[in-house]
Amino acid sequence: MELNSVKETGILIVGAGPTGLALACDLARRGVRAHVVEQSHALFPGSRGKGIQPRTMEVFDDLGVVDAVLASGGTAPVGMVWQDGTRQGEHDMFERPEATAAAPYGEPWLLPQWRTQQILHARLTELGGEVSFGVALNGLTQDEHGVSAELSAGTVRAAYAVAADGGRSTVRRILGISMTGETVDPAPMLVADVRIPALDRLNWHVFPGGEAGFLSVCPLPGTDDFQIVGQFTEGEPDISPAGVRELIAARTHLTAADVTEVLWSSDFRPRAAMADRFREGRVFLAGDAAHVHSPAGGQGLNTSVQDAYNLGWKLGQVLRHGAPESLLDSYEQEREPVAAEMLGLSTRIHRGEQRRGAATMQLGLGYRGGPLAMGSAGALEAGDRAPDGPLPDGRRLFDLFRGPHFTLLAVGTDIGLEPLEAELERAQAHVHRIDAYEPYGKGLFLVRPDGYVGWAGEDTTGLTDFLERVRCR
Repeated sequence: MELNSVKETGILIVGAGPTGLALACDLARRGVRAHVVEQSHALFPGSRGKGIQPRTMEVFDDLGVVDAVLASGGTAPVGMVWQDGTRQGEHDMFERPEATAAAPYGEPWLLPQWRTQQILHARLTELGGEVSFGVALNGLTQDEHGVSAELSAGTVRAAYAVAADGGRSTVRRILGISMTGETVDPAPMLVADVRIPALDRLNWHVFPGGEAGFLSVCPLPGTDDFQIVGQFTEGEPDISPAGVRELIAARTHLTAADVTEVLWSSDFRPRAAMADRFREGRVFLAGDAAHVHSPAGGQGLNTSVQDAYNLGWKLGQVLRHGAPESLLDSYEQEREPVAAEMLGLSTRIHRGEQRRGAATMQLGLGYRGGPLAMGSAGALEAGDRAPDGPLPDGRRLFDLFRGPHFTLLAVGTDIGLEPLEAELERAQAHVHRIDAYEPYGKGLFLVRPDGYVGWAGEDTTGLTDFLERVRCR
């Protein structure tokens, strides 16, 4: 974009992290123009958010990147506890549920954040989108018709804007939205990506460290790298390459020379905080701009990507399909309780009050009782995640859901839908009939574009009312 030019776009996305890229991919496949700006001159280089939970894997399945994610990562290795240079034994830090027909991604998947972002960026490019790197946001104003953003490269006018610019969000600061929360742990932390050829990659190595603080060294699948995380009960972390090497030599049996490369390093204080609101007029906060977590539970990147997944289809319905703008109110109403729950979970795990398990997988999250949840049938209530399952022709239910559309499933019922055919077609709802299936039971289920049941019933009563909420007829 030329200096001082004015560019018109549908959505301005500030930040090209996992949140911004996932949102841009979702909008691009809906035919919504998005302009992604990133202050840095390249994608984030570190491993920081390395754990991808099963629910996020399902999101990536829908966005068309799960094969690349699976090819690039791996499962988390079992922990190995060390003391005085001696292996003390293995300790698995995770519950590891098996994949099932209803939940095909069983346990967390490790993938460094830089690689996740590369995959999402490649997908965005494939969909015809792009990121403007090296572009800073200097100002933001809005009126009843749109948002005007003053960028270092010119001016953008958009229908809506989304802050996906992290915990120190410039957008949030400009809007004057406060963050409310607490320090989870007063001890600062260091995180870095290093290469240590002398250390085996079969385990996630844990060095308790005593009064000095712990150190963990986790091999990153698909790379030659390890992510190290170190706690500092006294003093401040030295994140220079020499400081990282000194830390490893001080707390492990390794020497500084064993660390052949220090690729990236940073420091932080574990904090749990949430923005006082997720929306200001035509501007939305998503990801770390809306909530920050302790990394202990592996929830931050996942909750952030799912923010984008929730918001994307709603923006698409409003801008492309004539849905009432009030639909966008449901973003904060649905995501704020989820973010609060994940903040509490991450904090409890960090403090050793809860183990990583079913709750951290995020498959049980949903929107029951929310503004876009109507009815129940069989085994499900509106707001529940729509389970996967096999189909007679070799496909899966997720194959039917994949894409920007709604899906009406008639499960184990032959109730007639002919009176609603024209309405369902206008709503871009794909209709499928399947045999009774235990995770659903029997009934009618309208699956939203983000994979949650929006409406459910034993007959079509109430379906028209729901469609009215999400799209003007």
